[in-house]
Amino acid sequence: MERMDKLVGQLKKRLSGRVDSEMEAKKILSHPEVQSFRKQHPHLPEKVYYRSLVQLRQLVREREHCKHCPGLEKCPNLMEGHQPHIQWYGGYIELRLAPCEKMIALEMEKKRKNLIQSHYIPEDIVNATFDQMNWDPGRVAAIEAAMDFCDQFATGSPKKGLYFYGPFGVGKSRIAGAMAQYLVQYGIDSLMVYVPDFIREIKDSIRDGMLSDKLETLKKATVLILDDIGAENITPWTRDEILGAILQYRMVYKLPTVMTSNLDLNELENHLGHSEKGGTERVKAKRIMERIRPFVDVYYVDGYNRRAN
Repeated sequence: MERMDKLVGQLKKRLSGRVDSEMEAKKILSHPEVQSFRKQHPHLPEKVYYRSLVQLRQLVREREHCKHCPGLEKCPNLMEGHQPHIQWYGGYIELRLAPCEKMIALEMEKKRKNLIQSHYIPEDIVNATFDQMNWDPGRVAAIEAAMDFCDQFATGSPKKGLYFYGPFGVGKSRIAGAMAQYLVQYGIDSLMVYVPDFIREIKDSIRDGMLSDKLETLKKATVLILDDIGAENITPWTRDEILGAILQYRMVYKLPTVMTSNLDLNELENHLGHSEKGGTERVKAKRIMERIRPFVDVYYVDGYNRRAN
């Protein structure tokens, strides 16, 4: 009698397992993703789906994870930030993984950040946008020119760079920073550099052997933004071997440069002519200016000093 009870118990357990498996299979096959696939492939017999229950189970499980997404950092799926899709291939149903919307958004944000590089530029300047900008009368022409410059990348590239000059604190750097953000929509990389600090750093780069690499980065950026040029401590070496080399390369390869300054072009030429011995080197200064004047459109930026508030 005891042996019979044991056999009956085992049989009930086996039958219960079959029922549970059948119920699970029906639940899997009734999932919206599976149903949608079946409508697209009406020729596939039922046995194909039963043969692919392992793949379909993973599909259903991970799609439910996505339905109640806890965020990328806590993604429980087999491959973080990816959603499974099923496809018919070689007589079998197979799983294919594709990035989910959150992963796509993250990758786009990384790409955007990679396109915008900056050196010694405050975060509020780098993150500036045109739609958050006050279009004061003294800045309208410069803002419109900046946006037009960026829009030219839709069909090619600008023939000239831009030179924004004017008093302290009127928003020249902010306009340039907004350009970097705006260029992202065209997939254009930019590098914005605060010139006075860069010049100080470049002198130290001689000792650490990084001078050549840093110059190459500035030379080859699709759009180079030199912020506050004319405020640096100029020497013949930084003028001729650094600034001159960068501008010469960009002139030859027709790479546009955007500059901001408190000086107009004549004042910038006088600044570049200073020598360490207190004299002037006008010829060398003019040589640098020949790599600037013909290659920029000049805009005066005016308004109240926003830094004073």
